[in-house]
Amino acid sequence: MDCTPALQRAIEAAAVWARRLGNNFIDSRAILLALLEEEEGHAAQIFQMGGIVPDSVRQLILDTAMPAEVDSLTRLLAEARGLAQELSGERRPGTQHATLAAIRLSPIIQGRLDSAGFCWDRVWNHWKSGSPTPITIEEPLQLEADKEEIDAARIVDVNANRASEALRVIDDYCRFVLADSFLTAEVKSLRHELAEVMNHLRPDCSVRDTLHDIGTTISTNQELQRHSTADVARINLKRLQEALRSLEEYGKLSHPSASQRIEQLRYRSYTLEKTVLRGLDCRSRLAAARLYLLVTASACSAEMEYVVREAIAGGVDIVQLREKNVPDRDLLRKAQRLRQITHDTGALFIVNDRADVARLVQADGVHLGQDDLPLVEARRIVGPKALIGVSTHNLRQLHSAIREGADYLGIGPVFTSRTKEFEDLAGLDYIRQATAESSLPMFAIGGIILENLPRVIEAGANRIAVSSAICSADEPRLVAAAMRRLLTEVSPL
Repeated sequence: MDCTPALQRAIEAAAVWARRLGNNFIDSRAILLALLEEEEGHAAQIFQMGGIVPDSVRQLILDTAMPAEVDSLTRLLAEARGLAQELSGERRPGTQHATLAAIRLSPIIQGRLDSAGFCWDRVWNHWKSGSPTPITIEEPLQLEADKEEIDAARIVDVNANRASEALRVIDDYCRFVLADSFLTAEVKSLRHELAEVMNHLRPDCSVRDTLHDIGTTISTNQELQRHSTADVARINLKRLQEALRSLEEYGKLSHPSASQRIEQLRYRSYTLEKTVLRGLDCRSRLAAARLYLLVTASACSAEMEYVVREAIAGGVDIVQLREKNVPDRDLLRKAQRLRQITHDTGALFIVNDRADVARLVQADGVHLGQDDLPLVEARRIVGPKALIGVSTHNLRQLHSAIREGADYLGIGPVFTSRTKEFEDLAGLDYIRQATAESSLPMFAIGGIILENLPRVIEAGANRIAVSSAICSADEPRLVAAAMRRLLTEVSPL
């Protein structure tokens, strides 16, 4: 078929869309839906130029009923070929010509687009401007007055590209490296909102002058070096923020309201940076952690220090001191003893709730419940390097904890527990939801014992937090070792 490779791929995708639409032929609807699969392709650009968001176009097309036209693809390609010759002198039509042809050939779609605010004349005049007709002017042009406007427009254009490209790089990292659904959705939301704002702020590409842009010939050695995928993400998060700041400042010259929206996107980018980069560190520190022991002296079948040493020997990676009803002096002494044991054995030590005690004994971190000290305040006490875990019981709490900068999450309660009462059980379904949502380290908690651990693992958990299952056991080391074996089998280190 005599067309560009990009259009050939779109036609193949259109055949799939045609079947989804219940047709045995490709019509304008199928072609447009296929072309819109490329979020930053010609079709998306054309609809944005016409004043309508591509996502809105997609839904509008899906809601449009079309009459059967057996030779629609043949007519559309002929029209696209004619447009390619007319607009650019090209022999082969591309995706931009196919998009314009699909709109022109379908009065039904064109009418629906018009009713949604699409400006066909603006789009058509832009593509026709490749061969402008000379005009006669009666008064001299005041070129100097327009130079500053063009300069600002070029700055806006280049930074819109920078921000969009940086977001794409970050999207790829969250999607393919972290495999994190929550972060990928956050980045995608930023990308779509940026595109929507740029519909009002961004000039058309006629102001672009890449050939004479001195910046294209200037580079540093640092720009040519990347040491890891995490380094790529880190650099592009900074690049995104810098581009948004420039867009915000220069946007004030022409569209103050759009500039305000860019400012809010910039603030969101700071939160995204914290979430992504903080997650890199904690994923690394907790990579080998599978078994987390919550210890209370009253729950132990033997002396607490003995139980902790035996549990660590059996495979416990993290020990949390969870004493709610003891005087502060006693709590501090217990924390000091467990800190020494975990230091000697290489386990991590966490203090429940009490960020002040965690700081005093130089614990590895603090764990917070939903009613405990806010995470941001706990961070001020324990410092930037300490781990902060947060208990969550539903996706709303999980999302909030991730945005606030939690290093790991407790997810549950899974089953009823002998050590803590809950009004509602999150159950195994919440494990499935949470582990599908984020790649941040998560520990399933609540009533988990050796007998029901396989069900927890089957639901998607590869890390657990337990208390009485080990603390009250006659042989804590053996129970810990058995749990560790099951967890390691499902997620080898």
